Amino acid sequence: MTELLPLLRDGASGREPGPDPAAGASVARSTRVRFFARRPGLVVSVLFVLLVLCAAFAPGVLASGDPLLGVPAQRLRAPSLAHVFGTDYLGRDLYTRVVHGASLSLQATVIAVAVALLVGGLIGLLAGFVGRWVDEVLMRFVDTLMAIPAILLSLALITALGYGTVKVAIAVGVASVANFARVMRAETLRIRRATYVEAARAVGTRWYVTLSRHVLPNAAGPVLVLAVLEFGLAILQVSALSFLGYGAPPPAPEWGSLIAEGRNYLATSWWLCAMPGFVIAGTVLSVNRISRALDGEWARAR
Repeated sequence: MTELLPLLRDGASGREPGPDPAAGASVARSTRVRFFARRPGLVVSVLFVLLVLCAAFAPGVLASGDPLLGVPAQRLRAPSLAHVFGTDYLGRDLYTRVVHGASLSLQATVIAVAVALLVGGLIGLLAGFVGRWVDEVLMRFVDTLMAIPAILLSLALITALGYGTVKVAIAVGVASVANFARVMRAETLRIRRATYVEAARAVGTRWYVTLSRHVLPNAAGPVLVLAVLEFGLAILQVSALSFLGYGAPPPAPEWGSLIAEGRNYLATSWWLCAMPGFVIAGTVLSVNRISRALDGEWARAR
């Protein structure tokens, strides 16, 4: 009888019984569980990226040792329980160096993606929203950037800026500006023709209000997904430049420099190159899997 009272009350007042919030939350929770249960690769990717982020921001949690401390008596030891990734030519624990090197490599990657996102997003937003000659000038500049291979453009910028982790990050970010500019321009052109944007202009809304309230929030989604995808590519580019010797100077344990140090011992001590390479490959593949899930896969599963 008590369960019928709310229904009778709603019927007497002429209102339809509203949806149960608890039932909606339960359905959403079960949808998320099914989504991740059917995608074990996505779950592994998320866990791996969380471990890499923990290594970047709190390396002492995963490896409390000193990455620069070597024990000559234990040099070039193969992977074992005592040294999970083995030791290098100075007796330094390779696992500790890989964990502590994540902060340097990811710091450069975050700076590179931020530079590409801000500069490329601003160029694409202005080109798509203003149009006319501004669009022509900016997009010809973007076409010029796309005509130069990213690695060559990065090397040219490093030659002008100098060596170092931050300078490598800026060079990689500038080389990725064109991708963000084109995606932002395409989204801005699409949203600029939307009905609500035309209505805002018709009632006399100022252009900067229309840009900040209507165009930018709705155009940012695909660009942020591209930023996640470019994060993995930026890790490869930063590691490649670090491998060539343009990153932090030794003995800083950047991922690329770790592979460069181990290439002289590849015939006898394969783990010096293989272990950092596996971590780089796993991080890039995990980030790409997460970006694919963000790019419409979650929306289609709901």
